[in-house]
Amino acid sequence: MRSKLLRKALIVGVSALSVLALSVPATATTPDRPGGSAKPTVVLVHGAWADSSSWAPVVERLTRDGYPVRAIANPLQGLTGDSAYLAGYLATIEGPKILVGHSYGGAVITNAATTAPGVKALVYVAGFIPAQGETIGELASRSASPLPLLATQVPGGTEVVIDPAHFRDRFAGDLDRTTATTLAVAQRPANTNAVTDASGAEGFRTIPSFALVTRKDRAIDPSVQRFMATRANAKITEVDASHAVMLSRPDVVTKLIESAAR
Repeated sequence: MRSKLLRKALIVGVSALSVLALSVPATATTPDRPGGSAKPTVVLVHGAWADSSSWAPVVERLTRDGYPVRAIANPLQGLTGDSAYLAGYLATIEGPKILVGHSYGGAVITNAATTAPGVKALVYVAGFIPAQGETIGELASRSASPLPLLATQVPGGTEVVIDPAHFRDRFAGDLDRTTATTLAVAQRPANTNAVTDASGAEGFRTIPSFALVTRKDRAIDPSVQRFMATRANAKITEVDASHAVMLSRPDVVTKLIESAAR
């Protein structure tokens, strides 16, 4: 049953997710606490080799619980530019915000948070949490086994994807083969600038942070996730899941986001 639902979520795709994400406006006044204060807008930022539709099961749960949600299309063209893009997007959303970053998206929210108004918490979902001056490449090199990547030269530089033959094993080991194959085919390439751009200001220095460590992750070693989360003084939750935890364990991801929102 879970596999069938996951495949359905993937088929729906980005366009349907956009409708779902905007179904509760960012200015919603759904009561969250005594006194009727509005719930914060949850902004979901995907990482490399994924897209906004990967958040579909989480969006469904957050929306059902009354949270306004936005799932943005991360450009994946370089940490500096992607962070500026997110910061500009956040400036259009009124009120308090919770930023959620998966994988490379964690680095993007770290950089964008310090210049965006109203960010109340950062949530890292199997995410990179770079210190100032670090690159994603440096952090990724701490994992025991490098990802099997395929590179393509494009007008904007070099873009890489995970070799589809190894995608399920390294990215989505706890999803069924059909769903993992669909993800491998649909994965969005990332420009190598995403791993070579040095990280800027550290949002976690001044904003409360939460981290979900995925113990069965073969894309970012759990030990590396713990190191980054501990260094960021994040509140850590662990789960037995692959890197694609937002699809395989959406209830756990949603619970952590809602905990951060409260």
